[in-house]
Amino acid sequence: MAGLVSSSTPISPAWSGLVDDAAVFPPGDAPLSDAVAAYQRRRDEWYADLVGPLVVKDTDLPEVPADVPVAVVLTGGAGAVAGVAALATKRGHRLVALESAVRDLDDLAGNVRRINAAVEAARADGHLPDTLVYVELPQTDLRPDWLSAADEVAAAEHRLKLRTGGVEAHLFPPAAMAAAWIDAALDREMAFKCTAGLHHAVRHRDHDTGFEHLGFLNVLLATRVAFDGGSAAEVAEVLDDHYANDLVAMARQSDLAGARRWFTSYGSCSVSEPLEELVGLGLVEPPVVSTGSTDDE
Repeated sequence: MAGLVSSSTPISPAWSGLVDDAAVFPPGDAPLSDAVAAYQRRRDEWYADLVGPLVVKDTDLPEVPADVPVAVVLTGGAGAVAGVAALATKRGHRLVALESAVRDLDDLAGNVRRINAAVEAARADGHLPDTLVYVELPQTDLRPDWLSAADEVAAAEHRLKLRTGGVEAHLFPPAAMAAAWIDAALDREMAFKCTAGLHHAVRHRDHDTGFEHLGFLNVLLATRVAFDGGSAAEVAEVLDDHYANDLVAMARQSDLAGARRWFTSYGSCSVSEPLEELVGLGLVEPPVVSTGSTDDE
C-alpha cells in the first residue's frame, strides 16, 4: 500500500521565536479577527516555532482569546500597566510581554522609572509573574540622557525595544546608529527586540518607497559580532552589508543561537516573507515529504 512519508525538520534554536506576529500593525494593518485566526491556524504548521507571540495593542486585548500568547503594546504608557495586568490575570491571558515606549522626551530616565514602578506595583499585586518588559527609547544617537534611560531599563532587568523602521523615511536608522544601540544593550547585558522594517533577511532599498531597510539576518549577525568584541565600525559594516552570499556564509560559521540570547525577536506584519527568505537562503529546510510504500502480508 502506497502512502506519504513526512520527515519533519524542526526550526532550529537560531530561528525559534524570531518573528513576533505584528499583523495588526502598519503596513499590514490586518483586522484583529483575521490576525487571530491566522495565528491559530499556524499552530499546526511545520514552521510554527518560528513565530513568537501575537503583538496587539492594549485596547485590543479584550478581543483576543485567552489561549493565544500575546505581547501587548501599551498605548497609555506607564499608566496603562495596572489595567492590562489585572485584565490579563482575570481572563487567564498568556501575556508574554509588555512593550512601552518612553513618552516624556524631556525626562527619559524619569519616564523609564515610572514604567518600572508600575510594573513592580503590578507584580506586587500578583500580576505579570513571567511577563517580559520591553522599553522603547527614542531613535537618537547615544546622548547622555539616552544612556541614563538605558541604565534604568537595565537596573530593572527589563529589555530594550529598538525601532528599525516604519512608514516614514526618518524611522529607518542608519547602520552606525543601530550599531551603537546594539553595543549599548550588550554593554548593559540587556536583551533587545526590534520592531518594524525587518521583513527581509538582507539589507536592501525598497523599490517603492526608496527606504533603506536593515535585514533581520544583518541584525542577528551584527549582534554576534558585537558580543564577540567587534568594534562599532565592524558591527555597522555587518548591518550595512547588502550581499546575501556574504551574510549566508557568515551565518553558517556563527553561533546564531547564542546571539539570540540578546537579539530575542522582531515584530513583523508578515510571517510568510521571513520564512520564505530563510528557506530561499538555505538557512531553514522545510520538511521533506516523500512517497513511500508498504506491502500488506
